[in-house]
Amino acid sequence: MTLAEYRKRRGMEAPAGDVHSAGDAHAERHPGPLEYIQIGAVLAVITGIEVAIYYMGLSHTLLVVGLIGFSATKFTLVVLWFMHLKFDHPLFSTMFVMGFMLAAPIFAVALATIDGKLV
Repeated sequence: MTLAEYRKRRGMEAPAGDVHSAGDAHAERHPGPLEYIQIGAVLAVITGIEVAIYYMGLSHTLLVVGLIGFSATKFTLVVLWFMHLKFDHPLFSTMFVMGFMLAAPIFAVALATIDGKLV
C-alpha cells in the first residue's frame, strides 16, 4: 500500500503535486554532498583525537571518560546526519532515544558486573 492510498483510506488529503514533487520537497531538507563530506571530516578529526589521547598516557578514568565523550559525540553526529533522524518525523527520534535510554542502563549494569566496577 502506498502512502497516497493510505491517506485516502484515512480520509486525509494527499499533498499538492504528484509523488515526485513531494519527494523533491523532502529531498530539499536533506544536506547535499558537501555537508556529508564536512560531517565525515569532523568524524575523522574526532577519531584522530581519540587515537591521540589514547597514546598520551592519561589516567585510566580520564581516558575512559574522554573516549566515551568523544564516542557519544560521533554517535550523535552519525545518527542525526547519516541516519537522517534530524530530517525525519519526530516520532522516529523519540523511538530511537527511548530505545537508547533503555539500552544504556542495561549496558552500564553489564559493565558494572565485569570486574565489579564500571570505570
